[in-house]
Amino acid sequence: MRLGLVTYNLAKDWDIPKTLQMCEKTGFEGVELRTTHAHGVEVTLGKGERERVRKQFEDSPVELVGLGSAFEYHSPDPGEVRRNIEGTKEYVVLAHDVGAPGVKVRPNGFPPPELGIPREKTLEQIGSALRECGEFAQNYGVQIRLEVHGRETCKLPHIKRMLEVADHPNVFVCWNSNPTDVDEATGSVRPNFDLVRDRIGLVHITELWQEAYGGYPYKELFGLLKDVGYKGFCCTEIPESPEPERLMRYYRALFLAYSQ
Repeated sequence: MRLGLVTYNLAKDWDIPKTLQMCEKTGFEGVELRTTHAHGVEVTLGKGERERVRKQFEDSPVELVGLGSAFEYHSPDPGEVRRNIEGTKEYVVLAHDVGAPGVKVRPNGFPPPELGIPREKTLEQIGSALRECGEFAQNYGVQIRLEVHGRETCKLPHIKRMLEVADHPNVFVCWNSNPTDVDEATGSVRPNFDLVRDRIGLVHITELWQEAYGGYPYKELFGLLKDVGYKGFCCTEIPESPEPERLMRYYRALFLAYSQ
């Protein structure tokens, strides 16, 4: 497994050269570029600008792990869902052009209960949207990565159902290291991990120190990932710091200690 960085939030104000410099100095091997951040890798880039982004990563030992979008498909408004699907497709083309192997999307909750929309209907709607995006992205050699995200939709049985409806080999899971992953009775993530163990395409990790204080069981997670042969990136999502280089060095040391 390899350590990467999500620009959310530690690197949200860094341009690409600074992001690559900081990752290279501290031993982070990859970066996921979250939309709206200072790196500026957005669908508004022209052909030449996209080529320059690609070349910056090609000339660096730091890999472009993927693009982190905020597209979501749970809205009760069909027009809104369609806008998010088409937006995802634009991002897929961007990912292809800049050399990113995946695009992260997300569920972001269920519609308000007062609308009376059955949850199963929303799960099926999300799954159908994922299938369309997965089919489109496959033609570009880009993965669709479903982040385990959103109030209630972050629960792994719901994520599994979305994948079942999508039923497409190019739709993967972005494990997000949420508190809801943890079984309250045992403190283990294994029961929820096993629901998607063969579909994990990317992993987000947060504050590794939680392991030492009875929090998220990262050592167990890393063991489970190794058991399924996961050799991809574990990308950290942590708050910004006045001492980012020092923090990143400590973080890498803890990652290596926990993941061996």
